[in-house]
Amino acid sequence: MAQKFHVKRGDIVVVIAGSHKGKSGKVLEILAAKSRARVEGVAMMKRHLKKSQEHPQGTIAEREGSVHISNLMLQAVFDASKRKKAAPAA
Repeated sequence: MAQKFHVKRGDIVVVIAGSHKGKSGKVLEILAAKSRARVEGVAMMKRHLKKSQEHPQGTIAEREGSVHISNLMLQAVFDASKRKKAAPAA
């Protein structure tokens, strides 16, 4: 049976722990095998691309890395919790 997570694709989430704490964005995809999710604009990483027809010079493309599901919280739940009042102090 497939795992059940508290977030799904398309949800707006807030990162509550780790190096990207405080950032928010939309869930682009869930990586169930690793219990991770890709969140729009969070954990950006650079990917070096070889020269090709689309990129004759080659390029450095930025794309989203993944964040562990346990470090994510739904935006609605976050806004309703006490964390929102504590966040600006950080």
